[in-house]
Amino acid sequence: MSAGAIPPAAIPPGTLPAAVIMPKPRPRWRRRLRRYGPAWAGGAIVIAWILVAILAPWISPYPPDAQDVVNRLQAPSAAHWLGTDVLGRDVFSRLLHGARLSLLAGFTVVLLGAAIGTTVGIVAAWARGWVDEALMRLTDLVLCFPPIILALAIAAALGIGTTNTILAMLVVWWPKFARLGRALALVQRSQEYVEAATVLGLKPRRILARHILPNTMGPLAVLVTLDLGNAILTFAGLSFLGLGVVPPTPEWGSMVAEGRELVEQWWVAAFPGLAILTVVVGFNFCGDGLRDWLDPKARSR
Repeated sequence: MSAGAIPPAAIPPGTLPAAVIMPKPRPRWRRRLRRYGPAWAGGAIVIAWILVAILAPWISPYPPDAQDVVNRLQAPSAAHWLGTDVLGRDVFSRLLHGARLSLLAGFTVVLLGAAIGTTVGIVAAWARGWVDEALMRLTDLVLCFPPIILALAIAAALGIGTTNTILAMLVVWWPKFARLGRALALVQRSQEYVEAATVLGLKPRRILARHILPNTMGPLAVLVTLDLGNAILTFAGLSFLGLGVVPPTPEWGSMVAEGRELVEQWWVAAFPGLAILTVVVGFNFCGDGLRDWLDPKARSR
């Protein structure tokens, strides 16, 4: 026995040396909170803004377009929680109503873009040949341009308006989903269950809808969640440049544009900017958490 070692007879029955005592495992809820805490926080932020957008007509203290020039550019107070803008309109009321338009535009662009792009990608992967080549070259043509620049040019050509802005964003939003959908469909097409369905004589439409599409939804759902914040930010950017909503419609990007030169009246632009920030961060946290949850390797760590 080496020097300094504890003889077995000296160890009291029922006890172990400190070196071999196993640490107490952390509770399961603590591990989940540590791993998915940001995702839960992001989900709470997103749900809160969705509820605000739904309940905006009932919880806003003033009409969003009500002007009171006498009380213009008032600092935050008990009467106006977030102050007033250059026309005396209540910033808090306009912020609540602006959430409806910003969230609606973001969801519309991303969901329609995901539907169109995924359909194009899966059809290209299944058809192969000249169909695949034509669809992917069209996708590459759109991807050659920076999305915000192309959306800006299309929105300027179509004219100011919420519908035109959404259409301009939709033109540049579907290619990323087409690329991802094609890659996922190519992987699924080589699987044995697809070959078995083909041998059994199932129609290609049924194979695509019942077998390939459901197995590509995980990565697509992650991209949709991460892209919602980008879509809201892009819509706000186009409105900031004057190519979004038609005044006096309340929208976060246009509200920031109205207060960009008001340095002393910081509240006019600061609170809409914070609203955009919280929504984008919330969707990004949700997307990261969803990606970790759908990844078996990350979930097993």
